[in-house]
Amino acid sequence: MNYKVIIKMPISNNEVPELRQLIGWERRETDYPILFQRCNFWEGVRDENKKLIAFGYVCGMGLERGYLEDIMVHPNYQKQGIGVELVKGLIQESERFGLSIVTTTFEERHANFYRACGFKVGSGGVWLSSLAID
Repeated sequence: MNYKVIIKMPISNNEVPELRQLIGWERRETDYPILFQRCNFWEGVRDENKKLIAFGYVCGMGLERGYLEDIMVHPNYQKQGIGVELVKGLIQESERFGLSIVTTTFEERHANFYRACGFKVGSGGVWLSSLAID
């Protein structure tokens, strides 16, 4: 991998929504810049043209536990190890930050990816409010 994962990379407010849209997720324009103010830390990866191609973050109260969220890699750069490096970097930063437990949720088809990143996969549940479903 020739791309560098950078903690708290400067990211403009429109870049993550654009990446979200490229991978098929809702843009969630109103989340930015609020997310950068409220999460513990984030990471990003840029290509040779300085375009954001990967992003993820850890949020929580910062007391022992954190939650890994929104791991995304531009479709043209998937399956190249960028996502694994992104998650491993977030885990290392979690340890430096003082978090000893990091959890995440994902679709079952992504279980091997998270195992490759060092997660122990177990069962769990997710509650979605009607606001999240709309």
